[in-house]
Amino acid sequence: MRFERCRMLFGEEDFTKLQTAKILILGVGGVGSYVLDCLYRSGVPSITIVDYDTYDETNQNRQIGSDAIGMLKTERLKDLYPGIQTIHQRMDSAWVESFDFDPYDLIIDAADTTNVKIEIAKKCYKKLIMSLGSAKRFEASKIEVASIWKTHGDALARKIRNELKRAKFDRNFTVVFSPEEDRCKEKGSCVAVTGAFGLTICSEAIKKIINKA
Repeated sequence: MRFERCRMLFGEEDFTKLQTAKILILGVGGVGSYVLDCLYRSGVPSITIVDYDTYDETNQNRQIGSDAIGMLKTERLKDLYPGIQTIHQRMDSAWVESFDFDPYDLIIDAADTTNVKIEIAKKCYKKLIMSLGSAKRFEASKIEVASIWKTHGDALARKIRNELKRAKFDRNFTVVFSPEEDRCKEKGSCVAVTGAFGLTICSEAIKKIINKA
């Protein structure tokens, strides 16, 4: 049976929670594609992904599906993970403001744009898990899970904290981050970290689904 070992691990009641959860993943690149893979393999059938990009050769060091250079990420991943829902959409602040997040039990923010991440946090903090900076690092053992207000050593986290304080926003939400010092100045990346970010987010998502009253 396909999910037999998941059922053994979680138990029938909690596995049923996974099978009925509705998850939205914003961005399916180096982090988001691993979140998708992990949730899908763990028995979550109702997953919606949002992305606008096509695959480029430079994606091949870290992104699931990136062998299909030039193909839309949403279309490629729909082929690889039958049954998921896809939204081909460029995410910006206006889209976040107008989109209905209510039908989803969890929102996974693996988007790249800082302003978008801030607006998502304001709107969806109660059911949000956010990925922070995973590039420029290669030590997966440094990855941490915390409230946004407990983050440290991450420039993106600091910027988001400052912008939220400026907006007088003080609510908690979960983030996955790494305080590892940047190893390069440009967009260097290693799947050991980007993939581990995605798998860590998946683990946190499973815990939130199972522990939900």
